[in-house]
Amino acid sequence: MIRFDNIRLGYGNRTLIENLSATIKRGALTALVGRNGTGKSTLLRAIAQLGDVLSGEILLDGHPLQELTPSAMASMVAFVTTDKVRIANLRCRDVVALGRAPYTNWIGRMQEQDKAIVEQALASVGMSDYADKTMDRMSDGECQRIMIARALAQQTPIILLDEPTAFLDMPNRYELCTLLRRLAHEEQKCILFSTHELDIALSLCDAVALIAPPELHILPTDEMVRSGHIERLFTTGIVEFDPQTRTVSVKEK
Repeated sequence: MIRFDNIRLGYGNRTLIENLSATIKRGALTALVGRNGTGKSTLLRAIAQLGDVLSGEILLDGHPLQELTPSAMASMVAFVTTDKVRIANLRCRDVVALGRAPYTNWIGRMQEQDKAIVEQALASVGMSDYADKTMDRMSDGECQRIMIARALAQQTPIILLDEPTAFLDMPNRYELCTLLRRLAHEEQKCILFSTHELDIALSLCDAVALIAPPELHILPTDEMVRSGHIERLFTTGIVEFDPQTRTVSVKEK
């Protein structure tokens, strides 16, 4: 679904990622991990056509990124940023309805089908009862669900999320990532999200994309654990992953 062909990313004279050739699959939840400042947000923004690619090519569903028009991008990729969203006078239903903008007519009027898609998106994230509330009266976790519902209403095969768990407590972090996993599997979406939560990445995700500058390794979760990349980047111990219980432990070397 997302294919990188000899990609190089960076800014100024600094290269963050180079010689990247890999694929992120449809129907899977993939975590993007790495130390601060190593290019996680830069990569997400490049995929969303919001940042420059220094060299190489990114293909979305077989289409070269540079050939996709803004309209085509809007129907291909939804991007949920890490910003806190607090809109005082706009109902949650209206926020989610913004996801239908690529499909409405020139005056932005929604048809019955669009309204049904909005309601379905709210239901998918368990927020139907909040449809008429305003986001300034909701928790961070509830607001994040609404922004994911907006992305779902956009009906794109690819969803990108930049640090979606950044402002959430531990139970809500697991709940949100469990939701993303379900959406990836049930709706066959390609979902890529950046995170600092290594335990969540290894316990809930199908694959892990790990930035170890200037390389980026993309592997199924159990293969990533066995590869040794995580130990070399993050710890002085040995990371063990139990595929039966999907739990992670670190033991001293």
